[in-house]
Order: sequence, then C-alpha cells, then structure tokens
Amino acid sequence: MSYFKAFSPASLIAILLLTISTYLSAAPATEKSTYEAFSSLPTYWTPSLSPDGTKIAFVQNVEQEEAFAMLATYDLKKGEKHYLLRSDNERVKINWYHWVNNERLVVSARYETRRGTTKVHDTRLLSVKFDGEGGAFNMVEWERIKRRAGNPSHIPQFHDDVIDWLPDDPEHILIALDAEVLGLPSVYKVNVNTGGVSRVVRGKKRIRDWLTDQQSNVRIGISLNYDTGEREVFLKEGDDWRTLFAYNAMTEKGEYPVGFAKDPNILYFKAYKGDYRALYTLNLKTNERIEVYADEGYDVNGSLIYSPVTRDAIGVRHDGRFYWDERYVALQNGIDIGLPDYDNTLVSFSDDEQTYIVYSESDILPGVYLLGNRKEGTLDVLFQQYSQIDSTQLSEHQLIEYEARDGIKIEAYLTLPKGDGPFPTIIHPHGGPGARDFSGFDYWTAYFTSKGYAVLRPNFRGSRGYGYSFAQSQMKGWGLAMQDDITDAAGWMVKQGYAEQDNMCIVGASYGGYAALMATVKTPDLFKCAVSFAGVSSLKHVVIHSRRFLNNEFVKNQIGDDYDDLEARSPYYNAESIKTPILLVHGEEDRIVPPLHSRYMADELEDLDKVFKYVELESGDHHLSIQRNRHLFFKEMDAFLDAHLKPAKSGETMAADLTTE
Repeated sequence: MSYFKAFSPASLIAILLLTISTYLSAAPATEKSTYEAFSSLPTYWTPSLSPDGTKIAFVQNVEQEEAFAMLATYDLKKGEKHYLLRSDNERVKINWYHWVNNERLVVSARYETRRGTTKVHDTRLLSVKFDGEGGAFNMVEWERIKRRAGNPSHIPQFHDDVIDWLPDDPEHILIALDAEVLGLPSVYKVNVNTGGVSRVVRGKKRIRDWLTDQQSNVRIGISLNYDTGEREVFLKEGDDWRTLFAYNAMTEKGEYPVGFAKDPNILYFKAYKGDYRALYTLNLKTNERIEVYADEGYDVNGSLIYSPVTRDAIGVRHDGRFYWDERYVALQNGIDIGLPDYDNTLVSFSDDEQTYIVYSESDILPGVYLLGNRKEGTLDVLFQQYSQIDSTQLSEHQLIEYEARDGIKIEAYLTLPKGDGPFPTIIHPHGGPGARDFSGFDYWTAYFTSKGYAVLRPNFRGSRGYGYSFAQSQMKGWGLAMQDDITDAAGWMVKQGYAEQDNMCIVGASYGGYAALMATVKTPDLFKCAVSFAGVSSLKHVVIHSRRFLNNEFVKNQIGDDYDDLEARSPYYNAESIKTPILLVHGEEDRIVPPLHSRYMADELEDLDKVFKYVELESGDHHLSIQRNRHLFFKEMDAFLDAHLKPAKSGETMAADLTTE
C-alpha cells in the first residue's frame, strides 16, 4: 500500500462546500469549449454520509502539475476537512469506500499486479479513521490466515468482497475470501479496528458467492461449475443445504437471489417473466412466489435498496431507482417536483434517514450533488462534477427506434448539435457488449455535440436490458448481426437527413472499439474515419488469453472456439480490405483488453501501408483513469476528427469556434 501517500492540506486547491446557491444553475460560461473541458475527470466522486449524518466522505480529482485523486471527509458540524488517502490513479486506485461506523471507513484499493506472467488486478481492504489519525492499515493481513490455507503460497486476488456490513456490530464486517482453495471462498469475520480474522463458514459445494439475511446470518450459497456452467443456489437449513434453484448459466434463463426482506423467510430473487427479467419474492416456508416489480419490454436490473431505519428492502436500482416503500416514494416525488428538469437519484442516507444526498443530472447538466435535511426542509448544493463545462453548448438526447435489416427494432439515443443538419456525424457504439446506453449526461457525447457533431448511440443486439433473447444474440455473434445493427444505425441517420453518407465517423471503446474496427473491414466505404480506444482486434486472442482464467468455458460460449470462424470475425485478420483512416489508442497497462490487440493491429496496418495512427498511453488502464491520458486521448481524437469530418454546411462558423485547443 506504499502507493498511497499522506496528504498535505497545504498543497490542496480550495474546496467549496455548502456555500453554493441552493438553486441548480448552469455552469458558468467559458470563452470557448475545448476538449479539455470534457476530458477532465469528474471533480468529485460518490459522496457518502456517515451513519449519524454529520460527516461526508468523497473522492476529489485534483489537477495540478501532477494530477491525483484523494479520499477526504468533511465534518458538517465543525466545518473541518480531513484528507485520508492520496492516489496517482496509476499503480493503485481508490476503488470504493464505505462508512463502517461514525469514526471509520473501509476502503477498497485496486492495484495492478501479475499472476505468473498474466497481468491482473488485485484488491485490498484498508481501514482508516475519518480524520486520518494513525494512517490506513491493511485489514486482511495474509500472514494471519495463511496457516489455515490448504495452499499457503496462494494469496487471494480479491480481498474486498464484503457480504455484510454488520450494522449491529460496527466493529466487524463479513467478507468472502478464497484463502483455502482458489475460487472457493470461505466467509470470514474481520475486525475493522485491528484486522483480527475468524472464519465463520468454510468454502464448500463450489460456492462462489455468499448471501446473508438481514439478521446477518449466512443463509445462501451460490455455486458455479466453471467447466459446465451448472449453477445451484443453496439455502442453509441448520447444518444442511437445500437446493432452491438449479440451472445452466450458459444456456438457461434461471433464477438468481438478490437479498432478504427483514423477515428472514422472504427471499428476493430475479427470474424471467417470459423473455424479460423481473423481481420476485419467495417464501422459504411455503414456497409461494410473488411478483414484486416488472418493467414491460425491459429487464429489471440492479440491486435492492434497503432502509437504514426499517432494515427492509424498499426498492430496486433499475434505470435510476424504483421504490415501493411509500415514505421513499413521497420523498422522491417531492424532490422531483422541486427539481422537475433533472433526473434525481437518492444516493446516501444517514441511519435516521433525516439527512440524505441527492445526485441530479440531465442530458445537459453534468451532475450535481445536493445535501438534503428533512427536519429543516433544506436542499443545498454540495458540488458539481464538471463545473468547467458550459451547459449552454450541450443538447438533449432523443430516444429513437430504428428497424434493422431483418426487421428487429433497435433503440438508440440521438443527440443533435445546435444549428441545422445535415451534420457531421459520430456513430458511437457502447462497450460490453453486455452494456446499455441511457439518457443523462455523457461526457463523450457532450464533447462530440459541442463540436457540432450529431451522435447516435445504438443499443444493438447483445445489449443488456432488452430481454433474454436479445442479450443472447451476442453469443458467437460478434461481427455478424450485432455489427449489421450498427451499420443500419448509420443508414438510418442518412435516411432521416441528419447525416450525409460521406461525412460520418465511428468511435468506440472496448467492444465499441472492436465494432469501430470491424466496421472498417465489413463496410470499408461507409465511414470517413474510425477511432478505437482499447478495442479488441483478434477474437482468437481473446479466447487464447482466457485459458489463464477460471471462466475460460464461458468466454468460449460467448465468443466461439472455432479458430477459422474467429479469424473471419476479427479485424486483425481482415485488414487487407480496410480503406478507412484509423486512430488506435490503448492503455499500456490495460488488464481487461491487453494492449497487444492494438499493437498487433497497428503492425498489420503498417505492413499493409494503411492510413492510421497508434497512440499508447503510458501506464494507461481500460477506463482512462489517469488524467494526463484522458487529456491526451481527447487531444488525439479531436485532431483526428477535425481532419476527417467536414463541418455542417449551415453551422460552419459555430463549428469552427468550438474546435480550438
């Protein structure tokens, strides 16, 4: 943990808390909007209230000569700030943090390491007092527990799988840790003040995940056979384990537990209602199943929300928040009435629910955190995430639907810049591919539209949330109908008059980067340019690399295992047909899509004398976490797009004003 440094308050830039007007206003206008306004990391990140509501913890990203992130707290009563941990966002990153009591936080630190020759991420749990006194210490000290391990040379990769915060015991937490057998975690009770560890339940039955009830008893074990995909959900009954659900996670829909009600006999689980996932309860005594919530045409995703007062489930995180507890419905409705132009999300509560934090954003408001007090009836702005962005330059998104060539309906978000079309256009497929684009502020889209570009973000086949069949269509489908959906999105833009055939680029990251590269192979005359950040170029190498991990069979089920087929669907093996200028950018230390994908692609493009540029980001990861790298990527993309996209005919002056560096 030597990469975290003691923070000196004297080196801080000023933080303004609780002094901004309580009215949500647009960010102050800047003289010109540049890529740096959009490529800056959010100034503040995930504020969280202490249990008694008197303190706030938050991460601040600071841009000075050397950019860094710091974990800090603010005492609302005393007006005191404390700086706990500092990270350069390179070797070690602040992953998440949680108040375990009013005096102490537990912090997950993610850092880059190797397992043999394989580059991976490890996590560790740190414990630190709210004022930083005594510094942070590593809670799970391996020397204390390795004597119990069947293989003492094995050090668990992930130490931060907290399965219960033990609200009735603020000195301890429960974690799952595969100390004895790789991939087979036991449950341990850990003292947050001393790091003392005791085992509660030993790993068994190929259980990969554990679940406790609201009385903090370990009740559910979820097993998975990584070779066959067989999954079982076990319920602990005395010393025995009863199977509740069993199915094949590769080939069947199945049911998955998500938490208990306050009543320990009521289990919430997700299962499919026809083709769409819905939320249910199961009475463990009577086996009665009751539907709690379904969203017609969409899967119900996200975790349960619990009340700190009642200790019962009150809602689910689904496309924001959905509450069934009338107290929370009333609070949410009141906030929405007061802030009608924004999407308002309750993100943190004190234990008495009288103090809370709201996150408000819209398509054109880049995220504001507010502090609410129910007793006083106040709602004060805490801080803005992107105060440097001029909201007047942004545009609202439109949810549209287009028809793919085989008749399938595809949802997408259309964002048009100021002025009249047709516009220079960006087709922007998301990563994943099992992800999904939503409305709300998006810094990539905001940057594109500020430059006068139209943006279309298609939720192509394989995207999450549109039902089992839609999601499963990605299986062995990369480069096929999924890719055609993106091509058809570009065709829709031209047909609608928003774009011109010879003035579109495709820009994507991760899977979106693969889609951008594959577009240059499959439709070589469609796009004027392509940008791939951290993109996959060889499906065969994805499968080869997966052999080093437990989920190898799942990867083959998703991607395929016929090498000839994988090569046919890989940009690297089909670069001969490419005509499109390409910008390749990849992080040097990307642990999710290794940089060899872009290195190999660059070598092949160079051998074939294609037009391209390759930029490798020093120490860069998959998420553009390092400030200098995010700025460099946007700088390269800014110049690349300027070189290949013509400004809108009717908005030529405006577009020119917005492209200065």
